[in-house]
Amino acid sequence: MKTKTPRPFPSVDRQLKAFGQRLREARLRRDISTVLFCERMNVSRDTLNRMEKGDASIAIGTYLRALRVLGMDKDFETVAKSDELGRKLQDAKLLIRTPRGRAQKSRKDEEGAITEGKPLNEQS
Repeated sequence: MKTKTPRPFPSVDRQLKAFGQRLREARLRRDISTVLFCERMNVSRDTLNRMEKGDASIAIGTYLRALRVLGMDKDFETVAKSDELGRKLQDAKLLIRTPRGRAQKSRKDEEGAITEGKPLNEQS
């Protein structure tokens, strides 16, 4: 039984539609027919049609194959490369010092064995 893909956020939906349109325009600029493009990508014409419309159920690997066929796969390497927000959050955590509890000192029992923070009368 086929599982239903959840609807993407509206902003993601717009981005996928715009991305699909850009892929279509890039294919047409290169004068690549749908048949040839599908052969090179190893997908059906229906899949290509859905992809160029920005269908969220198309696997990201399929989109990457399209970029590869178009010679645009290097562009994908820039996605999420400069994570400025993530770096700022990481730096903020480094600036905040959290107090830690003091570690209990080890003690020597009567026979010279070291106990790890246990009172001498609780040894086994």
